[in-house]
Amino acid sequence: MLTGKQKRFLRAKANPLKPIFQVGKSGVTENMVEQIDEALEKRELIKISILQNCVEDKHTVADEISQGADAIVVQIIGNNIVLYKESEENKQLQLP
Repeated sequence: MLTGKQKRFLRAKANPLKPIFQVGKSGVTENMVEQIDEALEKRELIKISILQNCVEDKHTVADEISQGADAIVVQIIGNNIVLYKESEENKQLQLP
């Protein structure tokens, strides 16, 4: 679990990031979760966009992805989700 200070730090780092995944009307798939997990291993912090034609609620999508990829939801703002997962091999971010 992250502290408030750590979440603020990660939100600041995620602000300039562009979403690298999009969740559409097909929702969250197993393949998507695997790809997100791989991206988190490389980057540690990613942003995911939820398209307007997605039938699921953004909080449900965030929960499904975070549980599947074993990641932490840093922020849900608008239709964007920010996820963090500490990398085992490629550690880039030092949390305060």
